[in-house]
Amino acid sequence: MVIECEPHVSLRLKRVFSKLSRSSYGPHYISDSAENACDLRWFLDRYPMEVRGAALLEKRLRTFEERTVLVDDLLNDRIQPKLPFSLAEPAREYQLVAATMLLTTTSLLLADDVGLGKTVSTICTFMDPRTLPALVVTMTHLPTQWEAEIKRFAPHLTTHIIKQGTPYDLTRPRGRGKNRQKQTFPDVIIINYHKLVGWAETLAPFINSMALDECQELRTGPGTAKYRAAQHLADNVEFRLGLSATPIYNYGGEFYHVLEVIRPGALGDYDEFHREWTTGGFKQLRVKDPKAFGSYLRDQGLMLRRTCKEVGRELPPLTKIPQRVDADLSALDQVSDSCAELARLILSQGEQRRGEKMMASEQLSNQLRQATGIAKAPYVAEFVRLLLESGEKVVLYGWHRECYSIWMDRLKDFRPALYTGTESATQKDAAKNRFLSDDKINGTDLLIMSLRSGAGLDGLQTKCHIVVLGELDWSPAVIGQNIGRVARDGQENPVFAYFPIADSGSDPIMADVLGIKRQQLEGVINPDIELLQKLQVDPGHMRRLAEAFLAQRGIAPPAAHEGV
Repeated sequence: MVIECEPHVSLRLKRVFSKLSRSSYGPHYISDSAENACDLRWFLDRYPMEVRGAALLEKRLRTFEERTVLVDDLLNDRIQPKLPFSLAEPAREYQLVAATMLLTTTSLLLADDVGLGKTVSTICTFMDPRTLPALVVTMTHLPTQWEAEIKRFAPHLTTHIIKQGTPYDLTRPRGRGKNRQKQTFPDVIIINYHKLVGWAETLAPFINSMALDECQELRTGPGTAKYRAAQHLADNVEFRLGLSATPIYNYGGEFYHVLEVIRPGALGDYDEFHREWTTGGFKQLRVKDPKAFGSYLRDQGLMLRRTCKEVGRELPPLTKIPQRVDADLSALDQVSDSCAELARLILSQGEQRRGEKMMASEQLSNQLRQATGIAKAPYVAEFVRLLLESGEKVVLYGWHRECYSIWMDRLKDFRPALYTGTESATQKDAAKNRFLSDDKINGTDLLIMSLRSGAGLDGLQTKCHIVVLGELDWSPAVIGQNIGRVARDGQENPVFAYFPIADSGSDPIMADVLGIKRQQLEGVINPDIELLQKLQVDPGHMRRLAEAFLAQRGIAPPAAHEGV
């Protein structure tokens, strides 16, 4: 929208619309979102002006008001879901509410707690013919899980998993000889994010709804091909649903990219979002007030977030236990010189080449994390052995292949299964099935998983209630997902999450930084928690890591003038 007004009105306009730049002197440009239209109508009552496109403005207003009333009524139980949600197994009331919100508002970020059944809420929406054909976009290891859930709750729907990255005819005949049958277009197409790039243009004319599972995959924005592909599809479908209990990994500003696909324009353009809600550089936008932002998203019907307690299905208690373990300092000694050089560069006052400190930070993190993981891997293995020998099934998380190798060797008598970034989807399914099996010969009690390879995985909670974080991740959202693989609906036992932490290497600083990042995430999705300090990710965490490493090795930091 373009607004031209007198100077004194312009001053008041910029006070009302925080999205506008303070340096704007007119004409003023603001996105034509429903929220802006509502605020503009109020402003026009105080300062009457000529409005071009008044009909469009009124349409935006009606959409905004109807959506706001509906969301408020649904969330306060003043109306009950009445849409046709007939499933082979009944959905829960809160799952029906989520489906109703999507079908009436056409777009929603569903951020329910891990394990509350976001998949079932999605399948409910498929009962409305307007959503079919539907597209489910998910992680590489999850298509078969999605297909199994659809067959379980809606066996009458036809499904197809995209098998290759280049398009092929989805209606071609199936079978041979007498069994050869003409295949109609599937009701639900399931594809992973990597294949989406090759299929987006082909599917766009046919798809009526799109569910983006683990939608935090889109947090990095339009710089990636998968994001642009998802955005292209979103522009061509009527219903858009994002699914993730952890919609951001590190920075609140990532919400903008996720929601721009789910409900384009809802947060204004990127500049408006930055001015109104965030602080920091554009690559590391931090939400200034996560609790207020989370409330705004819910009030506008942009995000629906329920906890296990809120829906009356409290899980058994979760206990997080930090466990001190020894570390083989020789592994850290091997990288001591190179890490010390990187640490001194990070702490120096200037840089000779642009970006060298950023590169040094990444290299220090990678080298020190790997060395720390290797240094404590034998001791982590012995700790896990104690759990296994007590008769427990254990999920052990790591990141570096060198650590996997040590664990596999030291725990080989338990015949562990691997579920990491290296295994194919078929191999991952086999590993999961071995872990869930009670077969003492072909099954296993130990599943070794990559920290970032199990998003969305379901079923482990039926056999396991113990996880061990053998290596740490900088992101608390990743840690939460890992624990959520077993601490979810269907778990009947108290869950124990063990954190073996070494006193040296990267562990002490990472454990501290994770707490800071967790506040940035939970302040948005959980409005009721009370936070004790400013809600922002510590921008100096790599400096702290560099300082801690030099202190551990007894190396003096660079002088204040060094590097200038």
